[in-house]
This record gives sequence, C-alpha cells and structure tokens, in this order.
Amino acid sequence: MAKRARCPRHDIALSCSGPMKPSVISRRSRWAILGMVASIAFALVGVRSLREPFLRAAGWALVASEPVAPADVIVLSLDSGGAGALEAADLVQSGISKRVAVFVDPPSLEDREFARRGLLYEDEGQIRQLRSLGVPDVARIPTIEGGSTEGEGQALPPWCDEHQLQSIVFVADKDHSRRVRRVLDRTMKGHSTRVMVQPAHYSNFDPDRWWETRRGVAAELVGLQKLLLDVALHPMSF
Repeated sequence: MAKRARCPRHDIALSCSGPMKPSVISRRSRWAILGMVASIAFALVGVRSLREPFLRAAGWALVASEPVAPADVIVLSLDSGGAGALEAADLVQSGISKRVAVFVDPPSLEDREFARRGLLYEDEGQIRQLRSLGVPDVARIPTIEGGSTEGEGQALPPWCDEHQLQSIVFVADKDHSRRVRRVLDRTMKGHSTRVMVQPAHYSNFDPDRWWETRRGVAAELVGLQKLLLDVALHPMSF
C-alpha cells in the first residue's frame, strides 16, 4: 500500500489545509460588515462631535418642509392643535389664503343632546383659536371618529372634489409632517388638487434638539415608529 506523503510541519497551514468553502467565507464577510456598521453607529452616538449631527438627521427625518404658494384653502390636521391655528393665522396674514378648514369628528351623543335642547355646543378648540386670531372664514371637514392621519387622508379627497379646489396648504405638527406627506401622496393620487405640506413652526418638537427633553425623545420615538411602519406597509408610496 502506498504511503501518504507527509507535509513538513512548517508548510501545514499553507499547503496541507483544504480550501475554505465559499459559504463560510460569505458568512464571515457578512458578520464582519455588520460588526463594522455597528461599530460605526456606536462611535457616532458615543462621540459628541458626531453624535449631534446624527441625532439632528434623525429628527429632520420626521419633518417634511416644502415651499408654499397661494392656495384655495389652508387645512389644519387635528394633531397640529394650537400650533396649527397659529400657523394658519400667520399664513392668512401673509396672503396664502383667506379660508381655513379644520377636521371635526362626527357628532357625539353629547353633541346631539345639546342640539336637541336647542343649544349650540361647539367643543372645537381650533375653531375658537382661529376666530380669536382674526380668521373668520373657517370650514369644517367631517372625518372618521378618532381623527387619525389615515382618517384625515381618506376624508380630504372627496371634500376637495366637492369644493373643486385646485390647491391647498396642509398644516401638520412637525414630527408628523413627513408621514402626512406620504399619506396624502397616496390618498390624493388621481385627484386634481395640489397639496403643499407645511409643518407648524410653533410645534413643540425641535428636530435640532429633541434628545434634550423627555417630551422630545418620546415624540421622536413615536414619530419614527409610525413613519417606519408606514414605509413597511406602503414601500412604494411616493
């Protein structure tokens, strides 16, 4: 029987070891890349000079800001609250539009009982705020109960079609404005109304310093979660 040739000890690692399988190399490469990305991410967060630009970019990822032009009406989202009312009043003063519209929930049992007794019950904070700010022409857009962004997106197209609107400025809270832009891009597709999204300047969310307060951190985490969910559910939305 022929004897197997033995490799010298100093040549074992080079000539006697078999070639590594491509799959093993590929797996190791992937883990190396992931480790590198993780190390870079930790470095960005750990080094102050790199951390703040990274956090600011995360904050501005929630904000959609685009030029606004004169429009038929200014529409306020429910989540914009008093900041939205202030933004609308400023837009009216600057000549963008003379008319403002707000979303309202369907009449509740409480509302209907006040109406049955012949009393006006108007628990609509934004409408009162707008009138106190000198905006007399305020319209109402009925929406589904709960006032979600998706509900507003579904209610807006038929209302715009009914009033034959050519353009609107849609005011939203800063940390919701990017997601609002995506929702309106979907729901207004096929309709002739042009929509310009305007984040409320008086919003409590500051994309440049959100990490400095608990309220800002909570807004960032919730806003980012909702935005990523919208991207996951509607990856082709644009």
